[in-house]
Parts: sequence; C-alpha cells; structure tokens
Amino acid sequence: MSVFDFSARLLNGEDVSLARWRGQVLLIVNTASACGYTPQYAALEDLYEQFGDGGLIVLAFPCNQFGGQEPGTADEIADFCANKYHVSFPIFAKIEVNGPDAHPLYHYLKKQQTGLLGTQSIKWNFTKFLVNRNGVPVARYAPQTRPEELEAPIRALL
Repeated sequence: MSVFDFSARLLNGEDVSLARWRGQVLLIVNTASACGYTPQYAALEDLYEQFGDGGLIVLAFPCNQFGGQEPGTADEIADFCANKYHVSFPIFAKIEVNGPDAHPLYHYLKKQQTGLLGTQSIKWNFTKFLVNRNGVPVARYAPQTRPEELEAPIRALL
C-alpha cells in the first residue's frame, strides 16, 4: 500500500487519484486560512516553485478541526490561497484528519509516520508528511517546522 492507493476531492469538486503523481515526491500538508502558521503557504509555494520541475508536488488539505481556523467554503479557500499567497499547487476540499471521520489518506499517513512519542493524531494545522517517489511516507514534521527547513530532505529524495 502507498499514498497512490488513495483518492481525494479537489476544491473544484474533481475526484483525483493520488496515483496521478506516481513517481514524484509529495509534501502533504493539512492547512488552514486563519492560523498562526498560515504564512507557511508562501514558503510551501516557494518549495513547489524551487523543486517542482525536479519532481516535488505539494498537496494541501484544508482542515477545520483545529480552533475552527478553516471555516471557509471551497471558493473562499481557493480565492484566499490564490490571492493572498499565489498558491499554484493542488488544494483539496476540506477534510478531517483526526477522529472517526478522518480521511482514509490521513489514517494511513498517521499510521506510517507517528508523531512525538508514537502518537498518531495530528496536533495542529500545517503538520507535514514527506512521501518518496514510491508513495511511502518517510518523514513527519510538526507545524512549527518551517517549510524551508525541508529543503535538504526533499533534495535527498529527488
């Protein structure tokens, strides 16, 4: 099993298999528009621009489970990301990352890469999972880990 076995819905409503990005390195992030970490969108876009031609894809999964910090509709999220942070990487429809209604992709990611002391639950917005070209999650990073700190690990996978 790999992340390429999962599908998710984009903000525009299109269902997409993650197999679309088979053979590429993925950085999967649960995001929010009204979080202290929201400015990371700019750094995520920088990573995407810097390494996209080499095979990096950033995938954003908005989530409203942490302090209600992603209350917007799909259109509002799309407008916010495009206009404030000029995001050009794929943004998916809002999902849950914890609990019984968590998206199956996140059940898989959390099982493959546990957090501090082996915990599985996502603690906050902008938790990041780095996935190799074979679709295997190889690292999990805390929300406070700045995207630019991931340049070396990304370069190693590319």
